[in-house]
Amino acid sequence: MTLKNKLGVANQVELSKVEEKISKQKAKQLWDSGEINKIEVGTFGGLKQIHKALFDDIYDFAGRIRNVNIAKGNFRFAPLMYLEQSLKNIDKMPQSNFNEIVEKYVEMNIAHPFREGNGRSMRIWLDLILKKEIEKVIDWNEVDKSEYLSAMERSVVKDIEIKYLLKSALTNRINEREVFMKGIDASYYYEGYNEFKTEDL
Repeated sequence: MTLKNKLGVANQVELSKVEEKISKQKAKQLWDSGEINKIEVGTFGGLKQIHKALFDDIYDFAGRIRNVNIAKGNFRFAPLMYLEQSLKNIDKMPQSNFNEIVEKYVEMNIAHPFREGNGRSMRIWLDLILKKEIEKVIDWNEVDKSEYLSAMERSVVKDIEIKYLLKSALTNRINEREVFMKGIDASYYYEGYNEFKTEDL
């Protein structure tokens, strides 16, 4: 089933292409305009800002908490009835060192607050926390897709694997546009979007 969208696209393949193109353009704009520096760091409010910036031209639900239960494979994300409370709890989680930041990221992934576009928004959100708190970001090009996806799947039970994977990809090139742009491409690639290069849009 194709998600209802503002563009009136009824074909899922077509929607995926358009969504990738527009939201990558928006990610690029977020960096180039400096708007990324105005995002609230480490809160659900900040994640909403990112999600809205990326997907507002495509979906009515951009930046809004989902109103349906969702699952991926055999994993069910936070049930609707607990979602708002779990987001409040995540906001209160500490983020003063690498381990705390990744633990917060894992919890936000379990919450999966939006109908679509969670992973892509959350990886920008994660990098902003890392940048502010420990002056590092992740070089997503150094993170293998299948290793990342399986580590995230297992992070619900044990987060040691995802911590190890992300820690080994940390870089102090926190203000380099190229790192951000290539990171967006890698982040989208994890979700199966690799039609366009952000830099070319």
